[in-house]
Amino acid sequence: MRPQPKDHARDAIVDFIRQKVEESGGHGVVVGLSGGLDSVTVSKLCCEAVGPDKVLNIFMPSATSPEQDLRDAEELCRMTGGELRIIDICPAVESFRSILPEMERRDVAGNVMARCRMIVLFHHARLSGRVVMGTSNKSELLTGYFTKFGDGGADFCPIGDLYKTEVRQLARQIGIPESIINKAPSAGLWGGQTDEVELGMTYDELDMALFGIERGLDDEAIAAETSVPMEKVEKARSMHRCSVHKRKTPLIPKLGTRTIGLDWRE
Repeated sequence: MRPQPKDHARDAIVDFIRQKVEESGGHGVVVGLSGGLDSVTVSKLCCEAVGPDKVLNIFMPSATSPEQDLRDAEELCRMTGGELRIIDICPAVESFRSILPEMERRDVAGNVMARCRMIVLFHHARLSGRVVMGTSNKSELLTGYFTKFGDGGADFCPIGDLYKTEVRQLARQIGIPESIINKAPSAGLWGGQTDEVELGMTYDELDMALFGIERGLDDEAIAAETSVPMEKVEKARSMHRCSVHKRKTPLIPKLGTRTIGLDWRE
């Protein structure tokens, strides 16, 4: 069984963005616009929610960013009317390269790059009195496929309850160009990097496995229901289990009546 977006998803997300901006007293939103499906979808929904004049999109290329990503970001902003700023993070990454060990490892350098982008977003949000709208989807959040305090750092996460395959469907509903929808998902952290190669499965396979986990099915039942190979179902469950800490605030030992992150509900 595949997850399917609810008919009211668009309206609910737009209402969520509008409400959270109002509650925070913010003057608008900042979005890290990579030119990929998730960030383009979030930016478009933010423009619907608060108006394009209140949406600041920041494109942060690195040395490995494809030129097509910038063209897609520019196309989206022409379509919505949102502001686009281009900020090259290469100097910041190179500065860290001079003081941090093993920066020749692409996974380590990729984490630094993602955290540099987070700093840029929150800096501009602070300067303009805005909030940062994250672009992580449910597939990424459930598997920990994001950099902690990097692309996982945001004030709000409007598409965080939509699997990647659901984001694709929503993107079509709101008029995102097919060229962006069909582009191979990538964080652009190194040349040739793609999500599905790193994950070891397609998002279609991953989402079916995660949707089974969400419904409480065991691995055998998920594999039988979806035809996703057992080893991929097991890998999806392992990624979900090992990334619990990335979905929670840092744990605190319980000493008081109600403890943040445990039983203090807000």
